[in-house]
Amino acid sequence: MLPTTLTPPMQMNAPRLLQLHNAGTYAGNNADTDTDPDPDPDAALAAEAAAGLLAKPAFASPKFFYDTLGSRLFEAITALEEYYPTRTENAIFASHGAAIARAALARTGAAPVLVDLGAGSCAKASRLFGTVRPRRYVAVDIAVEFVTQALQHLQRENPELDLVGVGQDFSERLQLPAGVVDGPALVFYPGSSIGNFAPDDALRLLREARELAAGGALLVGVDLIKPRALLEAAYDDALGVTAAFNLNVLRHLNRLLGADFAPRDWRHVALFNAEASRVEMHLEAKSDLQVRWTGGERSFSAGERIHTESSHKWTPASFSALLRDAGCHDIQHWQDERGWFGVFLAAA
Repeated sequence: MLPTTLTPPMQMNAPRLLQLHNAGTYAGNNADTDTDPDPDPDAALAAEAAAGLLAKPAFASPKFFYDTLGSRLFEAITALEEYYPTRTENAIFASHGAAIARAALARTGAAPVLVDLGAGSCAKASRLFGTVRPRRYVAVDIAVEFVTQALQHLQRENPELDLVGVGQDFSERLQLPAGVVDGPALVFYPGSSIGNFAPDDALRLLREARELAAGGALLVGVDLIKPRALLEAAYDDALGVTAAFNLNVLRHLNRLLGADFAPRDWRHVALFNAEASRVEMHLEAKSDLQVRWTGGERSFSAGERIHTESSHKWTPASFSALLRDAGCHDIQHWQDERGWFGVFLAAA
């Protein structure tokens, strides 16, 4: 269990680390919350995973990618030649970073709280420190061990900055402990991860992010529609790193459920569903097989799939409309010359 005492910023010499569970329940002794802590969050995750495996068709939430190994594999994916989103987003910030920061601060005021959703290694948000100059950085991620290590490194590089790590699954609800965001915030969600949410769920998350920003702003990275070949290659690279990332879900489910998945019995599948405007990742059974776990089992036929991810692609007009539906206004966006990726800023 992570430390749960909120240390006053003036006394800090290490990041504050807070552990939350589904629906924003704070698992601390001094939490200011109206809800009771979940006594067994792993049991809730296991129940969710089992329900997905028993569904027709079977699915596993993308949250199950991000154990410690999965988080490291994703960092490797971002360096692949085929995976354009990270380097394209980085290029947009390199070209327009000063303008983006000025526009963000015009909406938030000076020294906002910087809230980083799906923080991972914290590398993307830390590049904003010099221009946004936040008074506090809040890293939110489901992979607690991975983000903890990142924050400890970041604190050594930024000893005067108030750092807070929050272990939370915000796929169901985004809610932080009282006092963590104590004024206008810049809520940062880079890397096109908003695409992992179906449009209705993305709208819900953006509404919650707008409320969290408390009169500040949202800054969101969005993957834009482009030719099928480029999209599918980005999710099925020649080195097989994305395949390993996808297959690691089975290892994670084995630990979580006590299951007996054998990754060698499955193959990685990535395809673009043009009708739904999304790239899909699946795990496909190579032969007829039976999978068992504590309290359950399922037969899979050869060719049957487990849907592990959808990554929705947007146009500038459609994502701007989604932001407006979420209650945001004063929307700007920047994109690369090819129109592959967009960075959207909106007042909350």
